[in-house]
Amino acid sequence: MPEAHVPQDSLAPPLRRFALAAAVLTLGCAGPLWQFLRFASGDEFYSFIPLMPFVSAYVAWLGKAALPVRSRPAGRVAAGFIAAALAATAAYWRLAHAPGGNSLENVFAAGMLAWILWLAGLGCIFLGGAAMRHLAFPFCLLLFMVPLPTALRQGIDLGLQQGSALAANGMFLLAGMPFLREGLVFRLPDITLQVAPECSGIHSTWVLLITSLVAGQMILRRSWNRVLLCLVVLPLALLRNGFRIFVIGELCVHVGPRMIDSPIHHRGGPLFFALSLVPFFLLLYLLRQRERAAVAPPGRSGNTL
Repeated sequence: MPEAHVPQDSLAPPLRRFALAAAVLTLGCAGPLWQFLRFASGDEFYSFIPLMPFVSAYVAWLGKAALPVRSRPAGRVAAGFIAAALAATAAYWRLAHAPGGNSLENVFAAGMLAWILWLAGLGCIFLGGAAMRHLAFPFCLLLFMVPLPTALRQGIDLGLQQGSALAANGMFLLAGMPFLREGLVFRLPDITLQVAPECSGIHSTWVLLITSLVAGQMILRRSWNRVLLCLVVLPLALLRNGFRIFVIGELCVHVGPRMIDSPIHHRGGPLFFALSLVPFFLLLYLLRQRERAAVAPPGRSGNTL
């Protein structure tokens, strides 16, 4: 039996009730949320976080026409979310008021997780279980608002540094550049380069991961194609960072060591990020074309628009 969908006017009451409950929740958390947004806006890595509620709301809005007709409150699921939210809230207060203080990332991670869990619990009550299943992806996008715990962020930074150094090592070898590599340090003719944490590219990698999730959900239909689009983010990030190290090294050797202070080093991140988008969107295009070809009627080309 085909699934029926809600007329738009019948969606209004539950949406209004959920919006009111979400507004009350947000007002109740206004102080910590404001502190968190100030923290995120001042941190280069987390500068994308203020945009995530709008991205999530936009993705949810695109799928509003497919919301199920009947969506009864999911009491048990809501209870689970609320229990988890209470635990996260307790962890937030404990971390925020612990003697000696804690890392702001750890404190805000617990606080933002609590807010999202409360929001999900309210959604199960006011929107209903079937609607929440339909809105699972937009709600999951909100998890990117949760800061990474300090130890995890440092681990990702180190992994990206080491992977980028390995990629640059291969590029220097292919170019015939004489060099000596000692871990994260490259000794080139007349210049020594070190892959610092600031060179890990964790911000652009995280943004590209979010882009891959949203683009895959909106454009692709097959789960494996979506997974593939996400998996390609890591190798693209390592190749991008490695290429940046390689370019700076080549410039320092062939133009002069002063290139270490050039704009391409200190402000070239957006340029290299844009370059990494070329193969990313090419792969997205090819995956979409393959899906179209798979469903095209016999005798017709799947490449027609």
